[in-house]
Formats: sequence, C-alpha cells, structure tokens
Amino acid sequence: MITVTIDGEVRAYPEGTTYEAIVEEYQPRYGGLIALVTVDGRIRELFKRLRSDCRLGFCTLRDDIGYKTYVRSATMLFLKAVFDVFGPEAAQSCRVEFAIGNGNYICPWGQFPATPESAGKILARMRELVEAGTPFMKSSYPLDEAMELFRSHGMTDKEKLFRYRRSSSVNIYEMDGYYDYYYGYMLPNAGYVKWFDVISYEGGFMLLLPSKKNPTVVEPFRELKKLFSTMLESELWGRRVGLETVGDMNDLICQGGLNELILVQEAEQERRIGEIAKDIVGRGGVKFVMIAGPSSSGKTSFSHRLSIQLRTLGLRPHPIALDDYFVNREDTPLDENGDYNFECLEAIDVEKFNEDMGRLLRGEAVELPTFNFKIGRREYHGNYKKLEPEDILVIEGIHGLNEKMSYSLPNESKYKIYISALTMINVDEHNRIPTTDGRLLRRMVRDARTRGTVARRTIEMWPSVRKGEEENIFPYQEEADAMFNSVLIYELAVLKQYAEPLLFGIPKDVPEYYEAKRLLKFLDYFLSVSSESLPNNSICREFVGGSCFKV
Repeated sequence: MITVTIDGEVRAYPEGTTYEAIVEEYQPRYGGLIALVTVDGRIRELFKRLRSDCRLGFCTLRDDIGYKTYVRSATMLFLKAVFDVFGPEAAQSCRVEFAIGNGNYICPWGQFPATPESAGKILARMRELVEAGTPFMKSSYPLDEAMELFRSHGMTDKEKLFRYRRSSSVNIYEMDGYYDYYYGYMLPNAGYVKWFDVISYEGGFMLLLPSKKNPTVVEPFRELKKLFSTMLESELWGRRVGLETVGDMNDLICQGGLNELILVQEAEQERRIGEIAKDIVGRGGVKFVMIAGPSSSGKTSFSHRLSIQLRTLGLRPHPIALDDYFVNREDTPLDENGDYNFECLEAIDVEKFNEDMGRLLRGEAVELPTFNFKIGRREYHGNYKKLEPEDILVIEGIHGLNEKMSYSLPNESKYKIYISALTMINVDEHNRIPTTDGRLLRRMVRDARTRGTVARRTIEMWPSVRKGEEENIFPYQEEADAMFNSVLIYELAVLKQYAEPLLFGIPKDVPEYYEAKRLLKFLDYFLSVSSESLPNNSICREFVGGSCFKV
C-alpha cells in the first residue's frame, strides 16, 4: 500500500493505482475537469501509476497547464479524425496554424476539401472517438527510431525537428494507429475531450474549444477578419522564405543563412511600416495616430520607426504617451484585490485628454503633462505644443483603439493602429507557438535588463497582464485602420540566450517553476544565435538592448 496525502487528507492506495482512478474519486470536489496531477510538485499525466509515498495535487482546465493539455488533446483528436475519414496523406497535409479567439485554424492547404460537409464528417468522427474513450497511448522511442517512424509516415517536419534534439529518446503519442508528437502533456483518452466544435473557414477549419475561464462551454465563433488576414499573411510570408517550422530555422542557422534572413525580415517590416505611413498621409486630415497593442508588442520602437517614415513624407510627428494622462495616484481605481488598477480606462483622465487634443485641433497652444510615476501625480514643465499644418501626433497607449478614449475627436482626424507580436513560425506542423509565449519571453528579457525584475515575478504577474489585455485591448482590435505584426521570425533563437539563465534561476518550490520548466523545454528546440547582427533600430533591440531609440 502507498500513502498519499491529498488536500490535507492521508489516504492509502495499492501500488500501481493509476492517478486517473484517484482523480475519479476527487473530481466531484472540483469545479473544473481535472486534467493532470502534481506528485510532490512534479506534473504527471493521469495514466501514470503510484510507485511511492507522495503528496498529490490536481490541475484542472481552469489552470493554464491543464487547459493547454486539453487543447493539445483536442488537436490530436481532430487530426486522428481526419486520418480516419480522409486518409493518412490528408492528416499529414493539415497544419495547425494559429488561434483566433476560441478557434484554432487548421488548414489542409488544398489536399482535401475544407467544406461544411468535410467539417461535419470530422466532427462526427471526433464524437465517435470520444464516445469510445479511445486512449492516447504514450511511448518512449530511441531518437533514431522516432525519426524513422515519422519519416515513414511522411511527417518530415518532425524528423527535421528531432535532428537537433539533445536527448536520446522521444515521447510519442499513438491513437489507434495514428502517431504524433506534442510538446507537453496529454489527457488519458478521448472521453475527456467533451467540449468542441468544428466549422469550415477560409479554406481550412476552425477547431472551436472552450475558454479557460469557462471550460465547459464552446462559444460560437466570432470572426476577427482583420486579425485573421494579418496572421495568414505572416504565415504565407514564412512559406515564401521557406521557414515554417523550428526545424527549418535550425537548418538555416547551420547553413549560415541567418544574417541574410535578418536583413530580409527587417526590410519586410520597414516596407510594411512605410505602407502604413503612406496610407496615413494619403487620407489627408489625420492629426492623431493612435497606437495600441498588448504587452511587449514593440509599440515604442514601432512608433519611432513610423515617425521616421512620416517625416520622409513631409510630416512632423510628435510623440504623446497616454500614460502621461494617468489620474493622480489617490484617484486611481482599485481592482477586486484592492490593488491599483492602472490598466482600466478610468485610470486615465479621459476628459483632460480630449480637452487638450480638441484645443490642439483648433490650432491653440496647449501645455502637455508628464506623469511622475515616483510620486504618482501629473506635472507640467512647460511642454507646449501647437499643431501646424505639417504636424501630426503619434499617441501610444493601451486604450488607443477604444473610441471612449478619444470620443470628442472627429473620426477623420484619427488613424488607429493595432500592433502585436503574432507568431510566424511553429514548432512543427501540429505544434503551434502561442503568441503569448513570445511576448512573455520578450517581457521577461526586457524587464530583467531594464528594471531588474526576476523571471519569477514576470511569470507571476503575467495572468494579471493578460486579464488587462483581454478587457482593454483585444475587444477593440478590429476597429484598427491598420494592423502590424511586430514579431521577427528569427527572434526566439535570439531571445533564447537571454531567457534561459533567467528561467533556470526559478527555484523548484514555487508555483512559477512549472511555467519556467515548460518554457525551457520549448526553447530547447531552438539553436541559439547572437544578437550582434541585429540592426540598432530592430524591434527586437527593444528587448535585448542596443536600440538606437529611447525605449
């Protein structure tokens, strides 16, 4: 018998009992489906078995790591259904591209029809597999055997990925004759994947899943056409330059082609920034360029580079930070925990901002404020502005796209830009890289360099940062006149050398260790490269240092 401590209770179970059997007993006590267990602080899948005395904890779909496990399992279930309905070659053709809201876009790239009828067949087969409780079987293969397995199944992206793997073995999942590889944990069987839907969309499929906040409800798909178009454009650009997966990137690095790629990518970003500048000038009458985006999107570098492009077209840009219009600290709203909520709209003096901008638009001279973050108050230091015909204000802040922020300004005087770091490369065809991972690594590296913030603190704060983005930025992204993807296809290979020491510094006895371990495993797929070849105006420089801009 094995002694197990659960929620303060001491229980005894026969050696070899699966964690799944224990979870079935405790599941009624938990609001969300239990996806994983922690055994003395180490994460374990439910099909694993008790081997020694331990302390057991549970991870549900409301936990980040549990939710990712559900998404991963649902993805393999989808691909297994395609395998069964349309055949092995059809499953090989499917690429898990990116997420849009509650939908994961999976594209077969014309290898079989992505029609409503096809979506219905896939959905029906998925439900049959769920009803049958088809297991996700996990096996460890020697590296050479794993590469040969995927080569024989036509999954050359995985063969290429494993070529750069340091460990001697690979964990592979099998589902009734369908083999695949996933970086992360899986559920025991398809019976756990209870909530999903499949629809056809823009030449592919949307695998619709519940949110972490409400993990038992699949909301109808909400189209975000501008965001979808921007992400698809980035994916197609990666295809054109021959870089779709991490294996492709590693090959390029080994072949000595990275410096040329950096030049090509930076030129592509500069071309896009120039197009946005031309559109602003071409509209005529634009006086306020409003830039907004989530944390670590590179907003500051982008605004500087856009200003340079505007100057080449005869305009004279002036930067304004919405943060300078914060209300005084004592007037800042509090969140549900009693902490200052700096991210809500009420933390900004909206009336004063509109008054000042309106006066500028009427040709008056206005003294603009500067917010003193040390004392928590707005100050005035004689910074007067008056808009001449060639002047234009470049305004940066998280509420820039919210019409309530600039309610009194005529629409024709405003040009709104949404910027975010939207992933351009995936681990392989079936393991996408969430955009939040790239932004978290950017922020971690920047905050450690500029603020002395340890990685543990950055990870600890990240859920709060994401909550603010979901409330104050994402709802307004489709209102933008232009979208800009600030990610650089090579940047994770650059960030790796800075992020790894920070992540290794997180001790095992803190909650943030799980996320640190996941990110370290993720970064292990990439070959590391030096930042020396980065131009000094690169958006990546905002995070690793050496930028020519004040960022």
